[in-house]
Amino acid sequence: MLAAMRRDSLWWHQEFRRLWAGQTVGQFGTYVGQTVLPLLAVTVLGASAWEMGVLTAAGTAAFLLVGLPAGVLVDRVRRKPVMVAADLGRAVLLVSVPIAAWAEALTFVQLIGVALLVSVATVLFDVAYQSYLPSLVGRGQLMEGNTRLQSSLSAAEVVGPGVGGGLAQLVGAASAALTTAISYLLSGLLLLRIRTAEPRPVGRGGGRVGALVKEGLKFVLGETSLRAITLSTALSNLAVTVLVSMQILFLTRDLGLTPGAVGMVLALSSVGGLVGALSAGRCAKWIGPVRAVWLIPLVISPLALVVPLAEPGWLTVLCVLGLALRAYGTTVFNVVNVSYRQAICPDRLLGRVNATVRFITWGAMPVGGLLGGALGSWIGVRTTLWVACSVLALTPLPLLLSPLRTLREFPMVQEGEALART
Repeated sequence: MLAAMRRDSLWWHQEFRRLWAGQTVGQFGTYVGQTVLPLLAVTVLGASAWEMGVLTAAGTAAFLLVGLPAGVLVDRVRRKPVMVAADLGRAVLLVSVPIAAWAEALTFVQLIGVALLVSVATVLFDVAYQSYLPSLVGRGQLMEGNTRLQSSLSAAEVVGPGVGGGLAQLVGAASAALTTAISYLLSGLLLLRIRTAEPRPVGRGGGRVGALVKEGLKFVLGETSLRAITLSTALSNLAVTVLVSMQILFLTRDLGLTPGAVGMVLALSSVGGLVGALSAGRCAKWIGPVRAVWLIPLVISPLALVVPLAEPGWLTVLCVLGLALRAYGTTVFNVVNVSYRQAICPDRLLGRVNATVRFITWGAMPVGGLLGGALGSWIGVRTTLWVACSVLALTPLPLLLSPLRTLREFPMVQEGEALART
């Protein structure tokens, strides 16, 4: 019988299916928005390379601004209400974009403000959901749970850009932004249907915020392999965000694509992520889950160097190929490295550890956005892509220099042992 249909599979876990459904709908809206909002900035507001970099930075700036305190909050409260509030907040914020556009009052400043506040809600949601999963499904099913959640994200990466680009061309980018708001509303309503009582937070109680933040930092930076994974991911996110900040400009101005064609290119490129999500579990089983953490980036990351070789016409396929391979490697890496982190971390620290990792790794993104905008204005869009892809090719180095190369299975540290190590 297929693994997905085994009675012990999460396929039969009703509460996980509700989490999965909510996350799927929310991710669909996220990737529609990641196509629509930059198109809105370029086609309606006439954004420059620098402004596109600022917009990209605003979309991830909250990981630097509130990432560490968010971990303290998530460890002190039940996590499902945080996720629901984050979804509803994002819906309200994004509704303001089409309303302002219909009133002919939309400005670039408003777009930046919405992107920044949405990123705050996204920080809270992401830290909460990664910390919520172990208590919902148990640590023994983390790999399957993360694989299914990553599959949804990858499917959204495939469908979302195409839908976003198509809607932007048919009804305008501002009206298409409404789809993102609706998706977050639906996600919040689906999460509300989860009925399983969430355990009382073990991190609840006193303690100074600074001391609690320090405890999470100490765990992440003190665990050698986790430190290497975090550094590699941060470098990768920095390079990828430089690339993404110039991606729409490259496709529209250098390659001469229409909004609909841009959506199609991004959708086709994201097929690699979907393939990665569907094969991550088997890949990890075949070569070992820990070995997959360093071997997949080593093989895949340098292949992104074909992206800047793309030209108008049939050579656009090089951009699709390079982005698809990068998406495949990133997706498999994400499944195994998040499962590794959840397996070795005690529950009372999980919110802070997830937040610390996000603070470091996603905190590199606003830096990458601003750097991409500056480089794009200074040395040009295509040369900026060469810089980004060259850095991406070097990101496996911290993993190769870590103890990960000698491991095959997750350590599965026991709660008491993990606490002693912090």
